[in-house]
Amino acid sequence: MRLCLAALFALVLPQAALATDPPLQMLESSLQVQGWEGVGRIDVGRSGFCTGALISQRLVLTAAHCLFDKETGARVSDDDLVFRAGWRNGRAAAEGQVQRSAIHPRYAPAQGTDIDNVAHDLALLELSHPIRNLGVTPFEVYAEPRGGDQVGVVSYARGRSEVPALQERCQVIERDRSGVLMMSCNVDFGASGAPVFAISEGRALIVSVVSAMGRGNVGGTQRQISLGVSLGTRLDELRAALETSDRRFVRAPGPGSDTPREMSSGGGARFLRP
Repeated sequence: MRLCLAALFALVLPQAALATDPPLQMLESSLQVQGWEGVGRIDVGRSGFCTGALISQRLVLTAAHCLFDKETGARVSDDDLVFRAGWRNGRAAAEGQVQRSAIHPRYAPAQGTDIDNVAHDLALLELSHPIRNLGVTPFEVYAEPRGGDQVGVVSYARGRSEVPALQERCQVIERDRSGVLMMSCNVDFGASGAPVFAISEGRALIVSVVSAMGRGNVGGTQRQISLGVSLGTRLDELRAALETSDRRFVRAPGPGSDTPREMSSGGGARFLRP
């Protein structure tokens, strides 16, 4: 199904409800980064990076499009993927080589930021060895958020690739029927795959993964928007795929599958892969 972005923007919160999002906070000191070391930078060969987060000692959650070359659309070799947990100013709290990866079978690299594709823009990376370093704690995954819920994001991105940044509070503006979350969170290139958190009883729990960014009409005003992937059964399917070595999930696309890097629509929105 291809959802019209005009419909996605039809149900939004008033602009006033989004005006208080705090700015990004750079996690530069060991004290500031404490508790967030399970978020890391995923280096993709020499071509770039994404953001990911540990959800077990060996599994990293990220966006599926991070596993495809941005120029050719070819699947990146697992040998070219390295997860650097808590990467900060040239040092990682822990790091691991990727042994296997799985992407959702309904994710199609040639479809770019089509909304149904964003809904399945999810991947799991299995590390060669478990990360057991003290202080690097995997995050739990929680129930999906709803429109109006407050969330937060920790990410690496353009201009801040050496230090993670925390946006402590932003909002889920709307969740559409396919499970795509439209959020007010501030993301940029490199933030793809960044974990979206909710806080429950003092714990940060992952509720989504950043997939795309752009601008849209919110409450009558053009502003930055980010899109996130709901987890739910999609993540369960990826876990099972790695456990059973299901080749529908652990696969490379055929030749000639160039990946569009952006999509525009009549809904007044233009989305890019961050």
